[in-house]
Order: sequence, then structure tokens, then C-alpha cells
Amino acid sequence: MSLYTYKAVDPDGRSVLGRIDALNLVDLEMRLRRMELDLVTGAPITSRSVFGNSGVPRREMIHFCFHLELLVRAGVPIIEGLSDLRDSLEHPRFREVVAGLIESIEGGQKLSQAMAEQSKVFDKVFVSLIGAGEKTGRLPEVLHSLSESLKWEDELASQTKKLIMYPAFVGTIVIAATFFLMVYMVPQLKQFVKNMGQVLPLQTQLLFYVSDLLVAYWYLALLLPALTFLGLKIALERNPLVRVRYDAIKLRLPLVGPILRKIILSRFANTFALLYSSGIPILESIRTTQDVVGNLIVRRGLQRVEQLISEGQNVTAAFHSIGFFPPLVIRMLRVGESTGALDTALINVSYFYNRDVKESVEKVQQLIEPMLTVVLGCLLGWIMLSVLGPVYDVISKIKA
Repeated sequence: MSLYTYKAVDPDGRSVLGRIDALNLVDLEMRLRRMELDLVTGAPITSRSVFGNSGVPRREMIHFCFHLELLVRAGVPIIEGLSDLRDSLEHPRFREVVAGLIESIEGGQKLSQAMAEQSKVFDKVFVSLIGAGEKTGRLPEVLHSLSESLKWEDELASQTKKLIMYPAFVGTIVIAATFFLMVYMVPQLKQFVKNMGQVLPLQTQLLFYVSDLLVAYWYLALLLPALTFLGLKIALERNPLVRVRYDAIKLRLPLVGPILRKIILSRFANTFALLYSSGIPILESIRTTQDVVGNLIVRRGLQRVEQLISEGQNVTAAFHSIGFFPPLVIRMLRVGESTGALDTALINVSYFYNRDVKESVEKVQQLIEPMLTVVLGCLLGWIMLSVLGPVYDVISKIKA
């Protein structure tokens, strides 16, 4: 299917603009007609903006799973439940996606098959879980698990944003203040300090040298971060070796690296537990989770786990061999495997990482503020010492 943009007219004669997936213009017209809309113009979207987002907010997905769970649990047929959800949705893109699901199900597809066609909204994990729920007759339980998982991801994303936004804001203020001092204030004090006839100390010479560079090449100082970011982004997309090294460096960063590792493994453990407890075979569960970790180093480790298990090794030994999981997690897996309650053990692993990530993020947040304060104090102290040091020396000689 392709994504089409359309202009239509509703029964009241008002113009409606939107986007919807369709096979062709005829299919587009039929889909809109079922939504009680008359097609005026429609065209496929052949190119999309680099910054565009064809998905829907996570909060909308949470509400979708919650309400669909209630409807299915109450015995409402899927098509009727989706129709009620479509009419109550306010997000235009998601409304079109749900309308597409209804069309596909009316055409004879299952809910999981219809969601698989909307891959930009429903990822492989989501589709696999819905498919498992349909096969086992546990669709309400799966929808409940998905809702809880999405809530957890939303909370994790919120905590991660808090971790990033504060240092980013303070760092921007520090860089802007330093840039202002170097470009505006230091050049004004430079001539005054030189006229005193003193031999300038090394830190003062270094300060004036950096100031002269910024005054002469200020445009490079502003463009260099943007060019570096763009170059890195292109290299990561086009060179797998650069991507591997970049992912490895991220995991080794001080403070941030251990947090990032825990977040990745927390996401893996939560998704793996959700898949396996829903009745999906362990190898298929591991294969599906490889797409959600977002790090090539961890992904290769999980591929190695999948290979070892397929060769006959037990789950505990396979996970222990890659060296990513702490001994406590390995012990929980061993107990779960030996007692036949591996799904319970995986849920405990997920709980362990969820709690560990939350505590680690809180600790780092408490450390960031004093660290940034020290950095700002050192920068201002260096500037003040370099400028006022020669002045103090002259005043001391006058008094003597």
C-alpha cells in the first residue's frame, strides 16, 4: 500500500483534507466512501520530509489498546469496536489508520494481518503479540499487556528526556555565556591589560589567543556543531562500521554509558517477557526483540544468543555467554528455566531492569547539577583569573 493525500467532502458539504493508505485511486475512493466522504482529489505521497513523522503519539496508542481491550473483553466484535474507536479518535492520522484496519478486516484479513500493513504505526513486536493473542484466544490479555508496556515506555521516555533536557539547557547557557565573554568582553579588556606593560602569564596569553580565534572565525564556531552533527548522521546511515563503533562508544561513555546499557536491556527484557508470556516461541521472541534494542552491539549479542539456543544450548548459558547481563539476572533465568517457569523469570528480569533504570536516572540527575555548576565555575574562574591576574600584579607593585 501507498500513503495517499486527499481532499474530500463530507455529507454536510465541508472540505476534509487528510492522508490514508490505499492500493490506488479507486481503492482510495472506496475507502473514503465507507467513511462517508466523497473524493475530490487524491495523489500518492512519493517523498517525505526528513523531519516528518508518519506515526502516531504513544499516548494515542495507549488509549487505543485500553479501549480496544475493554470492547473485546465485553464481547464486542472487532469491526464494531474499531468503528467506535475510529469515530472517537481526534488524531487525524490515527483515525485514517484505524479506518484502514476496518477496511482490511472487512476484506477478510485478521487484525494482526491488517496491522502488519500499517508497519509505520504498528511495529513487528506489536503485530506479533496481536497475532499470538488471536491464536491463543487471549487477545484482551495481550492488549492489556501492550497498554502497560506502552505506559512503561512513555514513562521511560519521560525520564530520559528529563535526563537530557536539563544538562542540554544548562550547557547551552554556559556555551552562550562563554561565547559572549570571549567575543565581546575579553577583546575590550585585552588592550587594557597589554597597556600595563606586564609580561602576560600563560593562562592570559591562552585566553587572548582563544578570544582572537573566536572573533576572527565566529561563523565557524557556530557552523561547526551543525556540520559535525550532519556529517555524523550521514556516516551512521551509510557506513555500518561507523555505526558499530558509534554504538560501542555510547555504551562506554562515563555516567551515560551504563544508563544507556540499562535502558537498552530494560527495553529488551520487557519486550522479551511480553512476547514469551504471550505464547510466542523463544527463538521467535529473541528474533523479534532484536529490532527494538536500537544498538548494533547488543543486537549482535542477541543474534549470537539465538544461534546458540538453536544449536542446543540452554537459555541461561546462551545469555551468560554474551556478557551483557549481570549475575543476578543470569541466576533468575537459571531458576526459571530449571523450574519450568521461564516466563515468570523473564517478568522478574523486566521488573529488575525497570527499577534499576529508574534509580540510575534519578542518581545521574542528582549528579548533573553540581557537575555543571563546577564546569561553569571553572570557565568563569579561568577568565577572571586570566584578566584580573595581571591587574592584581600591577597593583601589588604600586603598593610596594
